Amino acid sequence: MNKSFSIITFGLALLLLHLTSCKEQTPVQAPRTLTENGKTYLVQDSILIPTADGAKIHAIVVRNSELEEPSPTVLFHTIYARKNDLDRAKKAAEHGYVGVVSYTRGKGLSPDSIVPYKYEATDTYEVIDWISKQEWSNQKVGMYGGSYVGFTQWAAVKNKVHPALKTIVPSVSAAPGIAEPMENGIHWNFHYSWHHYVSNNKYLDTTLYNNWQRWNNLNMKWFETGAAYKAMDSLDGLPNPQFRERLLHPTYDSYWQNMMPYKEEFTHINIPVLATTGYYDGGQVGTQYYLKEHTKYNTNAAHYLVIGPYTHFGAQEKPDNHVLGYDIDPVAQIDITELIFEWFDHILKGKAKPALLQDKINYQIMGANKWGHAPSLQEMADDTLKFYLGNKRSGVTFASLFGTGNNGKDEHFTFTEEPLDSNEYLEQVIDFTDRSNLTWNSSGWRSIVADSLMVGGGFSFVTEPFESDFELNGSFGGEISVSINKKDFDYTVVLFEQTPDGKFFALTLPYKARASFAHSLEERQLLTPNKKTKIPFGIVRMTSKKISKGSRLVVVINGNKEPFTELNYGTGKDISEETIQDAQEPLIIKWYGDGYVEIPIKRE
Repeated sequence: MNKSFSIITFGLALLLLHLTSCKEQTPVQAPRTLTENGKTYLVQDSILIPTADGAKIHAIVVRNSELEEPSPTVLFHTIYARKNDLDRAKKAAEHGYVGVVSYTRGKGLSPDSIVPYKYEATDTYEVIDWISKQEWSNQKVGMYGGSYVGFTQWAAVKNKVHPALKTIVPSVSAAPGIAEPMENGIHWNFHYSWHHYVSNNKYLDTTLYNNWQRWNNLNMKWFETGAAYKAMDSLDGLPNPQFRERLLHPTYDSYWQNMMPYKEEFTHINIPVLATTGYYDGGQVGTQYYLKEHTKYNTNAAHYLVIGPYTHFGAQEKPDNHVLGYDIDPVAQIDITELIFEWFDHILKGKAKPALLQDKINYQIMGANKWGHAPSLQEMADDTLKFYLGNKRSGVTFASLFGTGNNGKDEHFTFTEEPLDSNEYLEQVIDFTDRSNLTWNSSGWRSIVADSLMVGGGFSFVTEPFESDFELNGSFGGEISVSINKKDFDYTVVLFEQTPDGKFFALTLPYKARASFAHSLEERQLLTPNKKTKIPFGIVRMTSKKISKGSRLVVVINGNKEPFTELNYGTGKDISEETIQDAQEPLIIKWYGDGYVEIPIKRE
């Protein structure tokens, strides 16, 4: 009896093992043929790649039927699952590669739960490993794509670089915890709707996401009621657990560090990298972060950058010739997608390097109709202009928009070449209980070139007219010198060229930062009320433009009170929990004249 029971038990165990083995070895879909424009492709659009922890990754594979030998593969790993992704895979096949599009677990045909960010480091590695074992693969893989897809490439190399992965081409890269959902410590509201966009169904919830009026109404409702930031989904009426989860990690802690390379993990990334971004790209902060950390921890990093007057979408594929009211120079009108495939031809097929890549840093100089090239970010410039924040009127007036700053006058303050007396300052008062008067509405401007300036309660400072042309190349830096009557505050700094005809040219997107994260994003350091402190700039978006003789530079500084980012009431509590009840005492900012900006330039 016991012997029979043992035999039955052993048989059941074998059967279970067999069934488990069958589950792990998911049959690969047989290719079907697709003929278009005289070309025949082999298509597999329902592949499920098993992962070590039992998940399934949906992948699409497209090959040119004429390829007889194993070939290099171009991989696009994305959370943005779309019904037309077959076309993206086919584009790679048209360029002579095996085209593969794979999705974040849970997306497309994957039966798993949709989880952004968390599993990409392991899942992308396993997709590359699966590709390398296919009979059509020559064990050479390149990755490309923008925004979240840029992040997945960095995630793929976090723990180690797969031997088959030969290059990554991350455009406008997301950097979770660094550049989204917060930037320099401040959460931006537009990430709230993003979670619904990517997680509500197996593809994309475009109907809800594109309801801009809904999200604008939500922003205004939250702002006007003074509710806690973490209560946004309660006001909206739709649960948003991923939004709530991320608010539990306001510092750059292990939650974020586990998603992408962190510090010494950049050391082992020895494959060549080509990154693209734009002066007007919200994702430039992420692109800069990866570049700086990679070159810091790997001094031999082959990391190339292409940057120009492009937006978030323009820097991924083909920029518009007319960008936010500015006609970009003819030499800036490049096809970035074709540049990327030229790069793949160089790395994966041994062809010549793209002609544009004359050095590591390749930047378009706006207004000069030419490209600049430098071996590093620092070497884009050969000199620095240093200006202190003065407290005297300049005599230079401007037309204001969205509220008057500069203590009620449409007239700039001066910059000075020497710091003021350490006790001299300009004072700004922000009453958070008054929701009718916003400060700088950085989310509201829609034009690079404008007739008016948006000061909105802050202060603007202007240089003297320049006596000769020069190039402004790179990111401005320096430090602000302030005291406040609270423990924390958020602020904005924006850089313009004021041309001789009085127009204002926004040189890049506004810099926004939280004072308590100025020294480290990993540890919040509160200010001491009414104590003067120096606050250095964090990651500032870079730019390049020819500044013409007769032009001036203008810097606008401001505290933040607007409905598009978190509101920091300065109590020192978790900011997502603060409400208008914490705002009874106005914020008083004293901007001291020993604060300064440093602007990198190159003399012609």
